[in-house]
Amino acid sequence: MKYVSRQLGSQLRKAAHGFPALIVTGPRRAGKTTLLRHEFPEATYVLLEDPDQIGRAAADPRGFLDELSLPAILDEIQNTPFLFNYIRSLVDAKPDLFGQWLLTGSQEAPLMRGVTESMAGRAAVFQLYPFSLEESNHVAILRGGFPEVLDRPSFSETWFRSYIQTYLERDVRAIASIRDLSTFRRFIALVASRIGSILNKTDIAAPLGVSVPTVSQWLSILEVTGQIILVPPFYENFGKRLIKSPKLYLTDSGLACHLLGIRNQADLSRSPFAGAILEGFVASEILKHRAHRGKDRGLYYFRDRQGLEVDFMVDQGNGRLTLLEVKSTQTPRAGMDIAMTRLSKNIQHYRISKFVVHQGRGNAAASKTLGKSAKAIGLEHLHTIL
Repeated sequence: MKYVSRQLGSQLRKAAHGFPALIVTGPRRAGKTTLLRHEFPEATYVLLEDPDQIGRAAADPRGFLDELSLPAILDEIQNTPFLFNYIRSLVDAKPDLFGQWLLTGSQEAPLMRGVTESMAGRAAVFQLYPFSLEESNHVAILRGGFPEVLDRPSFSETWFRSYIQTYLERDVRAIASIRDLSTFRRFIALVASRIGSILNKTDIAAPLGVSVPTVSQWLSILEVTGQIILVPPFYENFGKRLIKSPKLYLTDSGLACHLLGIRNQADLSRSPFAGAILEGFVASEILKHRAHRGKDRGLYYFRDRQGLEVDFMVDQGNGRLTLLEVKSTQTPRAGMDIAMTRLSKNIQHYRISKFVVHQGRGNAAASKTLGKSAKAIGLEHLHTIL
């Protein structure tokens, strides 16, 4: 596959001039290694999944690191967490030598523990997700954005099945001791069937015959390995009772379609999950756009107990708020912005922009159907408003 430029690349190059170490986390197979090797072609590359390399590092950590020609890419650093303390000592010995240690890890929680304890203030941390629509026009709802799926779409079903059975389960076993992986697979499928919904852990636990704390632990695993997005509610003092649980989405729409048995466009059009999958696709695009620019998530939804609901709210900073309604249609209609208009009247201290995101092409004619209060925008232009 020809290399496709990633938005995060410029952030990494910039950070390499101000930090001794860079750490790139994110889901397996999102393209972390390819990105670092492309942006830093002069760097020595070491894969820390190779048993020989792990053995050498464990036997003589200081000697292992001293032999490396810097800068060095240490791939899958979570397999050798003991190296963090030694890297810290080398960084502290030459604190003004920047961009020397380029680290990747697929399991965010164990990796971040090592960073917190050993590399605080010494490393710039970034998260890479699969390709966004902004980065590649091959990204689509049915395919998602994993590089290997985009490169060989005819093998997508085999790829997703293998991904679940190997990479995901390997990460799961490394993070937590889960004995019954068959139940965990059922859990993943059940999570896919709840996308777009307010998270209800009891509703997930009951069909599986497991406890709510177990579901909480398993959801945490999916979140830290980058497989799901939990969108929190937006809180303001509106004088109303607000829903306080997050909304649940899968990060990759292709994986969501695979888990839900959606194999083609006809399946997607007929599926009761079509709207939720589109919402998840938009949530993922927002997350990727912001993460790949080194920004915090800033992504929320709004729902109160009186029935007022807005799909997404993006905090742009400096008192600016973008409201989004996602519609599974190619033809925006008048009235699709009513909820956003009602909500915006209660948060007048923000500068608010309102958009209806749809599957057609955003154009002036489509926006006119909404009047002056909001604009209609197609998926391919979503990044222009973020």
